[in-house]
Amino acid sequence: MAVEGTTGRVTRRRVRTRANLLDAAFSVFAAKGFGHVSIEEVCEAAGYSRGAFYSNFSSLDELFFALYRERADLIAEQVAGALALDGPGLDVPAAVDRVTDVLLLDRDWLLVKTDFLVHAARDPDVAQSLLEHRARLRRAIADRLARARGHTELPAVLGDTDGAAHAVVAAYDGVTTQLLLDRDVEHARAWLKQLLTALLTDGSGTPDPTRN
Repeated sequence: MAVEGTTGRVTRRRVRTRANLLDAAFSVFAAKGFGHVSIEEVCEAAGYSRGAFYSNFSSLDELFFALYRERADLIAEQVAGALALDGPGLDVPAAVDRVTDVLLLDRDWLLVKTDFLVHAARDPDVAQSLLEHRARLRRAIADRLARARGHTELPAVLGDTDGAAHAVVAAYDGVTTQLLLDRDVEHARAWLKQLLTALLTDGSGTPDPTRN
């Protein structure tokens, strides 16, 4: 019993150490960029030794990927949750508001995500993992749009719900590129809302009631 209790405490402590390392790494990567960060800097920011780092991660690359995966999974879940609030139909303007708030609040995340994109572009294995995470986000959007078919029509030019999901993610990518440069979060949020509303409706802010 004593051994089991000790093991439980060790496991909880290790989970906490790993979480603290990821949080510290997020701040350091956002401030300096992945290619300019050392293991020592992550350890110093987290308040741990190199031994604590290596008990959780074999390399800075592994930590970086774990950090990206954790944040990307959280955002995919948040998007899915934001899209699930309207019942069988879909209030497009309201859903766009909720999704935009989820996607655009954290500029530090955009910096880390961009670093990961550049890293993945040079490594086919990492690129495949990034593609899988992006596909998960698109599926969350496409699944919600599919459930709303019959209640909310999409513009025919987008094709099917998968095409609409690709368009939503592409619009987000474009707007956030500008955000990284001008740092104008409010303008980026407003522009993304306008762009997504135009993409997913007749452009007026509400679905066209004449569409069948």
